[in-house]
Amino acid sequence: MKISAPGLGRRLLSMLYESLILVAVLFVASFVFHLVFRDTSSVFFRPAFQLYLLVVAGIYFTWFWTHGGQTLPMQTWKLRVISADGSRLNLKQAFARYLFAVIGIFLLGCGILWALFDRDGLFLHDRLAGTRIVKIEQ
Repeated sequence: MKISAPGLGRRLLSMLYESLILVAVLFVASFVFHLVFRDTSSVFFRPAFQLYLLVVAGIYFTWFWTHGGQTLPMQTWKLRVISADGSRLNLKQAFARYLFAVIGIFLLGCGILWALFDRDGLFLHDRLAGTRIVKIEQ
C-alpha cells in the first residue's frame, strides 16, 4: 500500500460528498429528536437541538476516524486521516480534530482556506490536532 499527500481539490470533493452523507445522518437524528421532544415552542428547544446535532456529527466523525481512519466518502476518494507520525488516530486526536474543524468552518471557512498557505497543505484543524489526510494507492 502506497501513501502520498492528496491534492486540495480531492480533499474538497471528498468534503462535498461528506456533506451529503452528513445531511442524511442529521436528518435521521433530527427525526428521532423531534419524536422525543415534541415541544418546539420551548425556549430551550433550539439550543438543545443544535447541540444535539453537533454531538451526533461529532460521534459520526470520531467513530469513523478512530475505527479505520475513513468515512464512506473518504473510502470512495481513497483518503485516510492519520496522526502526524503515521499511526492511527486516538479518541483525543479525533475529538480535537472535530472541534477545531467545526470552529474553523464557522469562522467563514478559515480552517479550510488555511491549506492554501500551510507549508504542508494541511487544513488548520489537521495542523492543530496533529493529524493529516493521506491518499492511499494500492
